[in-house]
Amino acid sequence: MRWVCALGLLSALLHLSTSLLLGAFNIRIFGAKKASNNTLMDIIATVVCRYDIILIQEVRDSHLTVTNKLKDLVNTKCPTYNANYSAPLGTHAPTNERYVFLFREPQVSVVDSYQYVGTAFTRPPYIVKFSSTHTAVKEFVLIPQHTRPEDAVEQINALCDVVDDVISKMKTQNVVLLGDFNAGCTYVKGDGWKHIRLFTEKRFHWLIDDTQFTSVASDCPYDRWTDTHTHTHSHSHTLIVFLYLQDCGHRCDDPQSDAQHCSGLSLRP
Repeated sequence: MRWVCALGLLSALLHLSTSLLLGAFNIRIFGAKKASNNTLMDIIATVVCRYDIILIQEVRDSHLTVTNKLKDLVNTKCPTYNANYSAPLGTHAPTNERYVFLFREPQVSVVDSYQYVGTAFTRPPYIVKFSSTHTAVKEFVLIPQHTRPEDAVEQINALCDVVDDVISKMKTQNVVLLGDFNAGCTYVKGDGWKHIRLFTEKRFHWLIDDTQFTSVASDCPYDRWTDTHTHTHSHSHTLIVFLYLQDCGHRCDDPQSDAQHCSGLSLRP
């Protein structure tokens, strides 16, 4: 399986050398088996090195063995990265997943974090507030979400409540939601959008629309980035959206090398 590259966006990156690059990466069932594949781990580490902050999803790693192995490998290639992660989340222990943020120091630091508590989600968001000297917005909050496909409409809708909770607790309007929302194709379509407040309320801005694809196996826009209009309008010059999956050649032909979804965002200084 080959990853594809969104050509034309690479040239934009060359002009944003001082930007803060954010990524969201869903690596299907990222556990001990994939972590034992040295070729795959090298590919993943190379992708991580392209970003200042990257969210890794579907991390099945109860003892942090996989997380630490990836962080250590990344630091041999492009030091220095640190990690911030949730507890395993889900309703069935063997398949519970962590949200893992890898971030480049000293460009980025963690200010605060907390686990959202609510019954609306299969994997409730793990919220992290970051600080950076490389962006106009010095502090911002990232809210990750990997929805259960069959409940995508309900779970994306509930993210509106998470944003309100974050604004109240973290005292900031600089909020970005990211991750594999499963927000497209058969999971969210037609009238389903009418039941998603994150989509219908004007205070939110969807940075990835239905015309863009983020999945290796299909042309579905499952991955999304959404921010508050307050943040976008105040700093419209700081945001540029891009999608790309690194073309890693024959190394990605192995069916075990499938990283389902990848997307990115650049915050300008």
